[in-house]
Amino acid sequence: MKIENRNIGVHEAPFIIAEMSGNHNQSLTRALELVDAAAAAGATALKIQTYTADTLTLDCGREEFTIRDPGSLWAGKSLYQLYQEAFTPWEWHSAIFEHARKRGMIAFSTPFDETAVDFLESLGSPCYKIASFENNDIPLLRKVAATGKPLIVSTGMASVAELDELVDTVREAGNRDLVLLKCTSTYPASASDSNLRTIPHLREMFACEVGLSDHTVGVGVSVAAVALGATVIEKHFTLSRADGGVDSAFSLEPAEFRLLVDETQRGWLGLGQVSYGATAAERASLQFRRSIYVAKDIAPGEVLSKENLRVVRPGGGLHPRHYDCLLGKRAMRHAKRGDPATLQLLLPSEDLT
Repeated sequence: MKIENRNIGVHEAPFIIAEMSGNHNQSLTRALELVDAAAAAGATALKIQTYTADTLTLDCGREEFTIRDPGSLWAGKSLYQLYQEAFTPWEWHSAIFEHARKRGMIAFSTPFDETAVDFLESLGSPCYKIASFENNDIPLLRKVAATGKPLIVSTGMASVAELDELVDTVREAGNRDLVLLKCTSTYPASASDSNLRTIPHLREMFACEVGLSDHTVGVGVSVAAVALGATVIEKHFTLSRADGGVDSAFSLEPAEFRLLVDETQRGWLGLGQVSYGATAAERASLQFRRSIYVAKDIAPGEVLSKENLRVVRPGGGLHPRHYDCLLGKRAMRHAKRGDPATLQLLLPSEDLT
């Protein structure tokens, strides 16, 4: 699978997405600074979100339109208030995309309704992301899949049956370029709720690329996801959590995002392939493996014992498998302390009388 000029797969370095979300704090200048910082931190892609409060919810005073969970970062706000605060103005999109591309990143967005898809198509978005809360919006999935662009979908809260319907919808639209992101839809999410062992199971069930949309604090969960086969990592990004912002509490700062990029790549490199025996890099170290050496001077006719033969480093003597066979036999020639033990010890010497 490929997005623009970047391949995605287990044989490629992880595709790392910096999610700006609402961390621009309603400042285009800050949004462009976030683009620069994400590029400097090594992000593969920069993602924003395309909606307005009116395309996402209703301005309604009913109780279910207010966030009541006391543990939520947004407790007490209505959905409409939250989305008015967090949305990225559509007139900024072109400038953000252009700046990200100039900085060498792939720029794309999450559409939240069909009008957003049409708008993003007009900007030439190379791919699309569907958020967890929209992964059951079959008309939206069908609309995005029909663009023929690669589609990245967060799986938060979705049952296996719902994921099966999601994948069928995308593929029935003729789209085979699908990435499913394991996601825990709490903000922030705990490591213990991440259930990363789902990643290889998703890959097996749906035969597509799989990654992680990570809302945990830190980078450890993302690195573990790569070890389990994640090929795409999405992480929220901010200039500074101290500056506030709707998603800042679970977003990485630039130095932390650089750590994410470096450590996920290191984890991916560490996966390698199934390998036994000495690698090319280890061959020089073979000389320091254990072998049999003379520990005390040995005279001809002397019995070989644990006192005068030992298994030690380095590896210049006989293999340790021969140690028990040598014990109790008589030496047929001189050997000095530090000599590697060889079969020559047991062969007659011209000095033997």
